Amino acid sequence: MNLPWLVADIGGTNARFGLVTRPAGQPEAVAVLNVSQHHGLADAVAAYLADHAGGVRPEAACLAIAGPVDRDRYRLTNAAWAGSVLDLGIPRAVLLNDFEALAISLPHLAGDDLVPLGGPPPSARLAKAVLGPGTGLGVGGLVPVPGGWAPVPGEGGHVAAPAVTDLEMEIVRALRADGLPYVDAEHLLSGPGLARLHRGLALVRGVAPVAGTAAEVTASADPLCLETVEVFLAMLGGFAGGVALTLGARGGVYLGGGVLPRLADRIGGGAFRARFETAAPALSPYLSAVATSLIVAEHPALTGAAAWLAQVSSNVELV
Repeated sequence: MNLPWLVADIGGTNARFGLVTRPAGQPEAVAVLNVSQHHGLADAVAAYLADHAGGVRPEAACLAIAGPVDRDRYRLTNAAWAGSVLDLGIPRAVLLNDFEALAISLPHLAGDDLVPLGGPPPSARLAKAVLGPGTGLGVGGLVPVPGGWAPVPGEGGHVAAPAVTDLEMEIVRALRADGLPYVDAEHLLSGPGLARLHRGLALVRGVAPVAGTAAEVTASADPLCLETVEVFLAMLGGFAGGVALTLGARGGVYLGGGVLPRLADRIGGGAFRARFETAAPALSPYLSAVATSLIVAEHPALTGAAAWLAQVSSNVELV
């Protein structure tokens, strides 16, 4: 495929775009557009190309979408955008789930891109998992195949909430009584979920919530907010352990998304890793041998989208 390539990471709040202009190059001219300020994907792509890319016409594109993808069609889970990638008028355009793209980025992240969160160093050529709370809760996997890697998409964020302790079960019951009939993992392990978890904990404690948003919860030193974060990290650890077991991710579990970087100094050790290793008590030795890492690279899904186009353009046949 001829260059340049357009790469994108389209979430429920922000749409990130970049251009790949040279072989094996990293995305350049990266810009972040607000999803709510554009009528749809085609409108946002046109705005990016006109305002940030000098009006260039890309020869190929890989767009990572925060929602289900069905061949050329997409639908954002937490925004109103939906349609076909064919509407972009780009000669060769492909769609990935956003956590597929994040998964593909994993072999290309190193050094300052990652913060270790426990366990041995990750193994290079074994299956990997990635998950992360942002506007929603994304999950993906990556498995080695001859000549490259194959991403494993999924919607694992919508499984049942990983409530284990009596307190966590009480929070789920309180939220159901408060009008949320079914509480899934994303309802608690996301940006909006952190605020909802705080409300649920306040209901259980019989007090008024102290904060109304995830940013307020994470910034506050109020005891109820501090406890909310600890419950959040414990439940996230249990969820991550379940993902590791489901995908057989002996090559490591990686945490992404927009929420966790603001909690980077609280994730290492403590509630997250302890719950991760005991997500299935009978398999604690298995989980203890799985590395966990926090992704702190600025635009990893764009790196993954570029890596996917490079892999496809090399005519690697994936199984």
